[in-house]
Amino acid sequence: MVLDRLRRATPTKDPKKIPDGLWLKCPSCSKTVFKRLVEERLDCCPECNHHFKMPSGRRIANLIDDGTWVEWDANLVSGDPLGFVDGKPYPERIKQQQAKTGLKDAVLCGTGTMGSHPVGLGVMDFEFNGGSMGSVVGEKLTRMIERSTAAKMPAIIVSASGGARMQEGAISLMQMTKTSAALARHAEKGLPYISVLTNPTMAGVMASYASLGDVIIAEPKALIGFTGARVIQETIKQELPEGFQTSEFLFKHGQLDLIINRQDMKAELARIVGYLMAGRR
Repeated sequence: MVLDRLRRATPTKDPKKIPDGLWLKCPSCSKTVFKRLVEERLDCCPECNHHFKMPSGRRIANLIDDGTWVEWDANLVSGDPLGFVDGKPYPERIKQQQAKTGLKDAVLCGTGTMGSHPVGLGVMDFEFNGGSMGSVVGEKLTRMIERSTAAKMPAIIVSASGGARMQEGAISLMQMTKTSAALARHAEKGLPYISVLTNPTMAGVMASYASLGDVIIAEPKALIGFTGARVIQETIKQELPEGFQTSEFLFKHGQLDLIINRQDMKAELARIVGYLMAGRR
């Protein structure tokens, strides 16, 4: 009885609640890591160096010298050429993605300096509709490449994409040839193009501009390929090598030039650009 009265008389203190959003679970090592440490390492796990997906704006801030970024074609938005509906109208889907990400479409393009070297840069964002390549992505990248050619500076594209955007059908597939033709004209002027592949880089993007770099770089353990492993295996009726669509496998078999950690990417890109452009200015 006395204990009961004491329990009722003594208020119980709730343990301090840990605010949401302070911790992340790494999908690679399964460890729970402090979000601030992940952010300090440029969205990489402090335990295993897993590279989380990185927003395009944050990536640009990491790659381009402070105060030098000038965005191009910021207001281009997709039309609805096919009147496509897949559960919801395509324009409605685009508006939802814009509200979710704060982006107009799945790529940011512009120019700035990288270690004092002027470059044209396009950075894809997987959070916008899976980084899918539609007419806006193709047009913005093509304009970026053409402006880089006119300015006699290198072009760099950072890819993060599931491939072509199905809601735009053949118009999306046309972006493969359009961007590739722009890169061919860029190469005719003797100007370098560097392709950076991040997780994931797949399908029509990998089958076009992502694989055309004079130098092709990937982040560690990125998923890179044309189509899913199951589809390939069912098509060719053969067992596939383990990890055959990873950066490490492709590097081993000569399809990549370098694998570079995100923390070192700016310095390495600046070094490569400086080497390739030596004597041109």
